[in-house]
Amino acid sequence: MSLYELTAHALHEKLKNREITAVALVESIYARIAEVESHVKGYLTLTKDIALEQASHADAGFQKGDEMPPLAGIPIAIKDVICTKGVRTTCGSKILENFVPPYDATVMTKLHEHGVVMVGKTNMDEFAMGSSTENSAYQITHNPWNLDTIPGGSSGGSAAVVSADTAVCSLGSDTGGSIRQPAALCGVVGMKPTYGRVSRYGLVAFASSLDQIGPFTKDVTDCALLLNAICGSDALDATSVDVPVPDFTRGLINDVQGLKIGVPKEYFTPALDTEIADSVQRAIAVLESLGATVEEISLPHTEYAIATYYIIAPAEASANLARYDGVRYGYRNENPEDLIGMYKKTRSEGFGEEVKRRIMLGTFALSAGYQDAYYKKAQKARTLIKSDFDAAFEKVDVIATPTSPTPAFKIGERTADPLQMYLSDVMTTPASHAGLPGISVPCGFVQSGLPIGLQLLGPPFAEEKVLRVAYTFEQNTEHHRQKPKIQTNGVV
Repeated sequence: MSLYELTAHALHEKLKNREITAVALVESIYARIAEVESHVKGYLTLTKDIALEQASHADAGFQKGDEMPPLAGIPIAIKDVICTKGVRTTCGSKILENFVPPYDATVMTKLHEHGVVMVGKTNMDEFAMGSSTENSAYQITHNPWNLDTIPGGSSGGSAAVVSADTAVCSLGSDTGGSIRQPAALCGVVGMKPTYGRVSRYGLVAFASSLDQIGPFTKDVTDCALLLNAICGSDALDATSVDVPVPDFTRGLINDVQGLKIGVPKEYFTPALDTEIADSVQRAIAVLESLGATVEEISLPHTEYAIATYYIIAPAEASANLARYDGVRYGYRNENPEDLIGMYKKTRSEGFGEEVKRRIMLGTFALSAGYQDAYYKKAQKARTLIKSDFDAAFEKVDVIATPTSPTPAFKIGERTADPLQMYLSDVMTTPASHAGLPGISVPCGFVQSGLPIGLQLLGPPFAEEKVLRVAYTFEQNTEHHRQKPKIQTNGVV
């Protein structure tokens, strides 16, 4: 097995025992990138010089026999919505094409303290607005399992590079499902922590009451290790919650005996792909056979989640994206006739179609005469959705659902129909409204060979419980061990 195929925890043992070096590991990753990246297109920026320097630093620590963190020397990719000091951060948008942040996001500071190696910045839907990574201003990322299909979004690049073994793990951001949905479609593990568990300082804002950074990994153990590194309160983020951060690896217990798993009937509708429904039901049956109690529950306001999301998120985006005016940084139209013309031309040329669509939706929802009818009503619906989850978690420990209603669809299949595209997040947005922790783990494949994800949700700050169920499922199945066979010039 090649080094780039191994998990972070397996690589840590090899590094610690000096069977390999971090520099050799980086070289292995970049050799894999040279082999498949032109087909997958997961990266926007590669940082090989930085990676080799960080790897050399990690090797020096291992050589001296220092007690090295579990992620020291591990190659990781970063979604291009997270600020990286001295490294271009575009958010997949033309308007930030040449933006180089003068500071690191808090998660980057934490990762540097843990000695990780940054491979590069990954492709994404522009400003994290999309479910397919087709809205990037630069390129379309392809799903490693079938290069004709999308990898999910908006963190499609971060999911694809882990699936394609061009990074050991990665960071993404999840607003309405942007970690969990692409993780499911690319056959990897992806987790959205509780809102406030991870600092948003340095995460370029889309919808501030929903955005949360989280990991993509090859297995649940790596997910726990990455959470250990990035979680914690931060004075630089007013929404960061000051609660103790446990060692998440303590949740890695191969035992669900006595746990109650709720299965919401609203998630199993005729609109759900039948192969996905069957696969997820089989996954739940596995957990039941291992000692969990399974019971049907109801989350009655689920049907309003998508409509609520597409009022609240665009409204917040409308406010957050007002700062991109061509004055202080970013793209500016070169030939404006006056100041107002400069604003208009800069924003119309710098933003893509989907971003402009959501700015208009959000501005309308907040406009005089409509705010109460739309935005205020959506906030009330959000409260009802959260109340559904609160009531459910009084009866059950964890909720199990499909992650995505369909497997990965063909590139270009839904670009002409925004409403169909928005429905890709129908399974993930409810938990986002409630700020809950959620993980997607591989649980099977449809007949065409594309992956299926099982979503597990827990109460706020119950990541350990969610990880326990996910780990138990993973330890008793083989789905996560499957690898895509990427077609490169007709040769597997």
